[in-house]
Amino acid sequence: MIISKQEDVTGAVIGAMSGAPNDRLRTVMASFVRHVHAFAREVRLTEAEFEFAIDFLNRIGQATNDAHNEAVLFSDAIGLSTLVCLLNNGQDGASETAAALLGPFWRANAPQMENGASILRSPTPGAPLFVDCNIRDGQGRPMSNVRVDVWQASPSGMYENQDAGQADMNLRGVFISDENGRFSFRSVKPAGYPVPTDGPTGEMLAAQKRHPYRPAHLHVLAYKPGFKTLITQVFVDDDQHLESDVVFGVTRALIGDFRKGQGTPPAPDVDGDWFSLNYTFVMEPGEAVLPHPPIK
Repeated sequence: MIISKQEDVTGAVIGAMSGAPNDRLRTVMASFVRHVHAFAREVRLTEAEFEFAIDFLNRIGQATNDAHNEAVLFSDAIGLSTLVCLLNNGQDGASETAAALLGPFWRANAPQMENGASILRSPTPGAPLFVDCNIRDGQGRPMSNVRVDVWQASPSGMYENQDAGQADMNLRGVFISDENGRFSFRSVKPAGYPVPTDGPTGEMLAAQKRHPYRPAHLHVLAYKPGFKTLITQVFVDDDQHLESDVVFGVTRALIGDFRKGQGTPPAPDVDGDWFSLNYTFVMEPGEAVLPHPPIK
């Protein structure tokens, strides 16, 4: 089609893509083109702004490496990751869900450990935390043999792949739920932390006068054939950034009860304050698919 005016462009592009044999590809790409063209028209995108946007996208790719995924971080910071999560969980977004965004720091192949073991692999300051969780199906029945990945940042605010002072796989582990649907481990109480701000996402946050902080949380990924893989987070209930999470990841269902310990600690080496967390996860029937690890 020979283009005569700007209104011709959208139809020409959609027409050129209409021969794609994959129905879903045709649907998604046609909608994408309509929306992105409508956006350009709505804001009357200037050539300078268009050039800046292309450079911004290029720099997102250039900032991504084996230890950091800037594209996931950017998607998180504009709420897209959480939106996609909510659209695909909790009865197609109609109700609150225990699912949450994966985030940019999950690594595959964390070591499998016995229930009750510590996920600390190097000296990590922080109040001891004893986590005791259950996994149930939609009818409240315990689910055994669920493979559960857990990971968290250290109280210093960094995941171990960001911090040369932490041992490899520190604060990461894989547990298998027992016949009662239970898994447990020892860690340290997590702290809130800023997301990386030395790339394009950080520039966007600064330009919008937004803080970069995430509230303290634990990550959990539960996998069992026959059930939809549950990717979630459990947030510390007294964190100051629960209502202003930079990646919009907090829902009411994900706020945990991190209780300050009373009486005799669960381990003899505990000296001082300690905390416990009890939490029940619910898995839905569906296809068990592991996500692609955002980092190595």
